Amino acid sequence: MTKPRASRNRTIVLSAADHERLKPRLRTAQRRFELDEIRNRTICGDTLETLDALPDAAIDLLFADPPYNLDKTFNSLRTKAVDTETYSAWLDSWMAKLPRLMKPNGSLYFCGDWRSSASIQAVAERYFKVQNRIAWERDKGRGAKANWKNTCEDIWFCTMSNSWTFNVDNVKLRRRVIAPYTDSNGKPRDWQQSDAGNYRLTHPSNLWTDLTVPFWSMPENTDHPTQKPEKLLARIILASSNPENVVFDPFLGCGTTSVAAKKLGRDYIGVEIDETYCLLAEHRLELAESDRTIQGYEDGVFRERNS
Repeated sequence: MTKPRASRNRTIVLSAADHERLKPRLRTAQRRFELDEIRNRTICGDTLETLDALPDAAIDLLFADPPYNLDKTFNSLRTKAVDTETYSAWLDSWMAKLPRLMKPNGSLYFCGDWRSSASIQAVAERYFKVQNRIAWERDKGRGAKANWKNTCEDIWFCTMSNSWTFNVDNVKLRRRVIAPYTDSNGKPRDWQQSDAGNYRLTHPSNLWTDLTVPFWSMPENTDHPTQKPEKLLARIILASSNPENVVFDPFLGCGTTSVAAKKLGRDYIGVEIDETYCLLAEHRLELAESDRTIQGYEDGVFRERNS
């Protein structure tokens, strides 16, 4: 039996009626697709098989959050930790298929943890230009007694060429000013005054400490075990794509990439092997029709955590 949820729990769940209503929206990869057939669609299927069915040079931005090299259960799918060589070979099996799908000025982001990050870098360097490694704080979990608590994950930023989209003014972070220096005439020096306090807009770095992993009281939360925050995807999408560009996620999970893309005026394509997660993604896309808010991002500004 399903455990009853607290009254303030806002986790998105699917009913039996939702399953029946949303299932016809899913696509399956049975042949080579034209772009318009899968634009703004969720494809239910194996990533390796589906990549072969996607059209050439169709993707502006790719975000991949593949299973990390560890033991984990994702609804009907269970992954097992393997040796580094085997995991690297698996990464290569699908990364090698991506260059055909990308536009010449496209960007790619690959997620990993400390175990998988070295493999991701090594394989990515075979096919793309690695531009940076982003480290983001995921403060979740109770800690470890004989090791350092693992609260950091990596995102490898890659491009197809030496020309790519990066909209830096769209992803500046609003920070509180602790020491409000002024010029000789008393005007703020590189900061602004407001009724809510003093702040400045700073350029984004590759260390992200302002993100909150979705939890039970957040309206974007689901039961997916490795759900990424919409705010994280919003930052990547705003920086590395433009309106009406195509954003692709080959390991869609519960749909965060597609949802963030939709809220920000981009087209999306997502691939996920688990049907329940596909339907959960479609339900979240449905909710995004009436609610375009992204927690932590408002009026074109990314805010510090809990501000």
